[in-house]
Amino acid sequence: MKRFIPYLVLALGLFVILKSLLPSQADPDFDLEGFSNLPILANGRIKPLDTVGRTTLLTIQGRQAVYLADGSKITPNRWLLDALFRAEIADTYRTFKIENLEALALVGQTDETLKREYDSMTARFMAVLGFLPSRHSRFSFEQLDPYLAEIDRQGGLAIELEPAQRNPFQRAVLKLRNNLVLYQQLKHSMILPEEHDFLTLLQELQENYGAGIAAVRARANEEEHDEALAAQMIDAGQIFLRMDNLAFMFPLPPLGEDTSDHLWQKTGKALLESFQTGMVNPYAMAYAGLGRAWREQSPVTFNTIVELYSTQLNTKFTEQMSKANAERRFNDAAPFYTSLLIYIFVFLIAITSWLVWPEALQKSAYWLLILAWVATTVGILTRMWLEGRPPVTNLYSSALFVGWGCVGLCIILEKIFPNGIGSTAGGLTGFATMIVAHQLSLTGDTLEMMRAVLDSNFWLATHVIIITIGYSATFLSGFLAVIYLFRGIFTKSLDKDTAKSLERMVYGIVCFAALFSLVGTILGGIWADQSWGRFWGWDPKENGALLIVIWNAIILHARWGGLARTRGIMALAIFGNIVTSWSWFGTNMLGVGLHSYGFMDEAFKALVVFVVINLLIIALAYLPANKWRSANRLKSA
Repeated sequence: MKRFIPYLVLALGLFVILKSLLPSQADPDFDLEGFSNLPILANGRIKPLDTVGRTTLLTIQGRQAVYLADGSKITPNRWLLDALFRAEIADTYRTFKIENLEALALVGQTDETLKREYDSMTARFMAVLGFLPSRHSRFSFEQLDPYLAEIDRQGGLAIELEPAQRNPFQRAVLKLRNNLVLYQQLKHSMILPEEHDFLTLLQELQENYGAGIAAVRARANEEEHDEALAAQMIDAGQIFLRMDNLAFMFPLPPLGEDTSDHLWQKTGKALLESFQTGMVNPYAMAYAGLGRAWREQSPVTFNTIVELYSTQLNTKFTEQMSKANAERRFNDAAPFYTSLLIYIFVFLIAITSWLVWPEALQKSAYWLLILAWVATTVGILTRMWLEGRPPVTNLYSSALFVGWGCVGLCIILEKIFPNGIGSTAGGLTGFATMIVAHQLSLTGDTLEMMRAVLDSNFWLATHVIIITIGYSATFLSGFLAVIYLFRGIFTKSLDKDTAKSLERMVYGIVCFAALFSLVGTILGGIWADQSWGRFWGWDPKENGALLIVIWNAIILHARWGGLARTRGIMALAIFGNIVTSWSWFGTNMLGVGLHSYGFMDEAFKALVVFVVINLLIIALAYLPANKWRSANRLKSA
């Protein structure tokens, strides 16, 4: 029966992936899928409304689901529709995440108001253990409304400081202020939130444009005019101007033959132009109709408008609609989350193979690792197609690519050394990098527009990819060294042959890492010379890249010169994790140099924890040999 285990495990893995590709359960009444497919322009690119809802929620609350007071949850698309067309309801949803204690005090929260009460004893016990939140951390716009002025004032004070100089409270209140602004901008993107029947307003303006404009002109010339009509036109103009100033989306495609992205308009701007053309923008009218249908909860009207509008866009904006539909399906499938789950099982199966059924479980882990890697590859290729860029364009995509590179190398190692070590390292590194990528996705849209300094597909496809592969290999050598130490110290499974295999793996990967990090660093210097007129400037990011090259060279010379034996080489390889993490993230926390466009401060604690853990593991390498559980099996290793 054991020989069937790999096939069963592979079948289960395929089932998980195929299940993720199935469309999510459709709403029985409203065509939310059709609505979520509609393309808009935001942050410099065309994207579906589905992405707007998901990324906005990730930004302001750190998750995509919106949980109601009764424990039920609503989808990002339903939340987006409420935020766009029923703001008074969306304002009651607890979607703004605040964790800093001073920031919580700023919005009137005390220990008593923060305390969460659970009905069941089990839930209360889980809260004590930390598996459930013991206090409230998400609040509604309605709760925060009385404190908006103070939040704005404190945020204004914080923004005057350099990012690196802000304390935790200032960072928290500035983030809260930005999230509140983002929410307000979203609410003003389609209609005016206070105008409950925006469609009627547009229809009346359409009917009275000629007479209304004439009344406004007569009023300006102090001639006889219809005061009510002139006032209506002026009020409408002020409404449209406010929407134009506040909104961040460009939801209306161009009306002419030119379909260029830069011609998409904000709703307010398009409606202001209607005073010149004498005609209400039909796309603005369509969204106003959707707003009324959603407010009245009329699925027939809503679905009809979605179908008609989608059909009209399909005839003229075929490419944009195709990409928006693909991106919506990509969001729904969540290939990287699926890969993350599979990597966990790869790791568990691989380490179990060292205890029982080695042949069957090692093959199972290997096949499952390939499956997860293929899913990650498809996800990265899809992002490349959607963005029209090479795979690495920002920190988020670098985390995906580092994980992809590590797992790819692990698949090769497992093929050469079929002992479960490659699968174990692949599952561990794949899972870890997916977690890092998830945390980085909380900043918003991960398919963001390129910064001007990075806007070069050639260098993104050469320097960035090559040096990121160098990151992958250096991390992998460190993780393989961790496996060596843990197996030797905490288990009796590290025999002479396994130790030799691990030593060869680490050596080969370090050679690979040294080559790619060196070539990538040189290419980066050439790019810097073309961009900034100098090959090298001792910039923190440049120094970090050089440190990786030097450290890999130190490991190789220590081995070649006999300066360190196996355990010493393993300790040096683990320290490579620290060096690489500094170059990857640490330099971005300094906020100085020509590479400071990647500044971030949220990961400082995580980086410190990672460094401390690696230092503790290195210390384990220098335990006396007789303290290792595998000591007797390693005497000749």
